[in-house]
Amino acid sequence: MTIVFVHGNPETAAIWTPMLIAMGRDDTVALSPPGFGAPVPEGFGATSDEYAQWLVAELETFDGPVDLVGHDWGGGHVMRAVVARPELINRWCIDIAGCFDPDYVWHDAAQVWQKEGDGEANITAMAATPLESRVGAFIGFGMTPDAARSCAQAAAAPEMGRAILALYRSAAQPHMTEWGTQMIPSMSAGRSLIIIATEDHYTGGEILARRTAERWGSQVAVLEGLGHWWMLQDPARGAAALNEFFGPVAPRS
Repeated sequence: MTIVFVHGNPETAAIWTPMLIAMGRDDTVALSPPGFGAPVPEGFGATSDEYAQWLVAELETFDGPVDLVGHDWGGGHVMRAVVARPELINRWCIDIAGCFDPDYVWHDAAQVWQKEGDGEANITAMAATPLESRVGAFIGFGMTPDAARSCAQAAAAPEMGRAILALYRSAAQPHMTEWGTQMIPSMSAGRSLIIIATEDHYTGGEILARRTAERWGSQVAVLEGLGHWWMLQDPARGAAALNEFFGPVAPRS
């Protein structure tokens, strides 16, 4: 069973590398959403609906159902793909479950991106920041130097800036809450894992994440003391949680 990993904003697939090494598996694939380390197809508007459709189309190329892991907005795409096409997915894991609770309030940066004018100004300033300053900022947020450089280089591209604005504006509340209500136990109970990094201040916190997990019937893995980029801060702990959930690598025929 292939395990597919999907990252978020403002990232590239480099965020997964240390943890994938620590997992010690040969059944993993990392997908990059358009605009976030991958080209943007012509006519792609970068809304949440379109990213869900993109992920479903990618999953349809695999030979049978896959296991799925989503971080940050990758978790949003994963959750929406599960709702849209549950038969394509065996088990799945996200780390932003709190965002789907009715009490979730978007973090400060997201609220800026969702405002016309303010969002464009913020993205322009971000793109104009010298590369080494961006790298240093990402390291300060918890990324490794290699991942920070990859993400900082990608963040300079105008495609990522446009994708950020379109994606966050398409997900202004009450959309997140509405999408959360679409998940039903047959899609999640016994099939899903909610990762809760206790120092992640972007995704609603532990209380909201646990509430969503209970509503969905999901298992929970608490990563005490880790933040938003838990997979980079402690790859071994993240790898252990995922390997325990997904189980050993199935023998290849």
